[in-house]
Amino acid sequence: MARSTIIGVIGRGTPIDRDKLSLLPGVQQVVPVTHPYKIASREFHPDDTLVPLNGIEVGGPNLAIIAGPCSVESREQIIETAHAVREAGATALRGGAFKPRTSPYSFQGLGEEGLRYLAEAREATGLPVVTEVMDPALVPLVCDYADVLQVGARNMQNYALLHAVGESQHPVLLKRGMSNTIEELLMAAEYILSHGNMRVMLCERGIRTFETYTRNTFDINAIPVLKHISHLPVIADPSHAVGKWEYVEAVAMGAVAAGADGIIVEVHMHPEIAQSDGQQSLKPERFAALVEKLRQLAPVVGRQVAPSPQVVEPHA
Repeated sequence: MARSTIIGVIGRGTPIDRDKLSLLPGVQQVVPVTHPYKIASREFHPDDTLVPLNGIEVGGPNLAIIAGPCSVESREQIIETAHAVREAGATALRGGAFKPRTSPYSFQGLGEEGLRYLAEAREATGLPVVTEVMDPALVPLVCDYADVLQVGARNMQNYALLHAVGESQHPVLLKRGMSNTIEELLMAAEYILSHGNMRVMLCERGIRTFETYTRNTFDINAIPVLKHISHLPVIADPSHAVGKWEYVEAVAMGAVAAGADGIIVEVHMHPEIAQSDGQQSLKPERFAALVEKLRQLAPVVGRQVAPSPQVVEPHA
């Protein structure tokens, strides 16, 4: 089978002579990329990008299921939750060591101590760790502990942070800002991609509208749109979208039906005493029921739920 190589040329606004480029040896066709997000566009990269994550590829036939508490509150809490979500069928563990909060008086996370607990939970369960980084200066530290760097909604247009996570070459989960357009999300991804870091996953987590019955409004339109115009995997965050655990399952199912490559869900052993976002967190048994429903739904849309990772026992 004949193969072709696509080369993307990115300028600084100066017109490029397409005729001269077309005369170069080995050039079959010169195609202008009309979108402002060049590298994120399917015009540049027609095939789906697959992001490796502990033995699976996010963006392929497997649905990635990322689960865990909003915040790492203690060693016991995160390790117990990690075992529970793995047993229920999670493929990765989420948990915040650094927490951006609306109020300066709210719990801000345990910092590096929380990162150490996450790493210990990964060692115990085999689950790769997804955690947020908020400061460009902290990127190297978080890379030492995490498998995926999460850029939260409030930091989607923190350009210094986007440059830093791009330079890290670490996998990135980029959340859409609560008031940002789809194009602005893709332009934020472009900052990361411009450093040659192609391991970027987009995350739809709900946008701010006039509706007050849910925390945000889940933009299910964004999933098929992003899958159509970009090659990057799309993860859905129903927990932050609705803000109430009662609606998380339905929105998660809808997101998968719409084409999402995975979901990220908040799970807490005791949501009633959670230090953040307890009202939107599922208890482990409810999370297990959701995973089972996703296993039934996935084949209908040509997918399957990714298997949970195997724990590698240390040699005696």
